[in-house]
Amino acid sequence: QVQLEESGGGLVQAGGSLRLSCAASGRSFSRYARGWFRQAPGKEREFVAGISWSDGSTLYADSVKGRFTISRDNARNTVYLQMNSLTPEDTAVYYCAAGSSLTSLRDAHGYWGPGTQVTVSS
Repeated sequence: QVQLEESGGGLVQAGGSLRLSCAASGRSFSRYARGWFRQAPGKEREFVAGISWSDGSTLYADSVKGRFTISRDNARNTVYLQMNSLTPEDTAVYYCAAGSSLTSLRDAHGYWGPGTQVTVSS
C-alpha cells in the first residue's frame, strides 16, 4: 500500500507555532514534489506550500509566506511544514500531498494524506 500520513496538528493560541510532518510509506517519494494544502470549514481547499524534488525550490501561498517553511528529508521519505505566528485564519485541516512536479502539485494532481487538524484560538 502507498500511504501518506500527517502528524503534528493540534490546538495552539494565536502567535504560537506548530510543525507538521508527513511520512510516506509503500514507495519512495524522493522524485516527487511534496507539499501541503489546507481546507477550513465551509471553504475550498487551498494550496499552502510546495517543494520540488529536483532542485529544492519552494513555493508558498501569499497568505503564509514569511511565516511557514516547508522542508523535506528524502532519506526519511518525509516532508515538514514549520508554521510560525499562527492566526485563527490558519485554522484548517492540513493535507500532505505529493505530485510529479511542483506545478502538478499546485494544480492538486497527485497523492494525498488523510489530513491533520490545526486549530488556532484567539
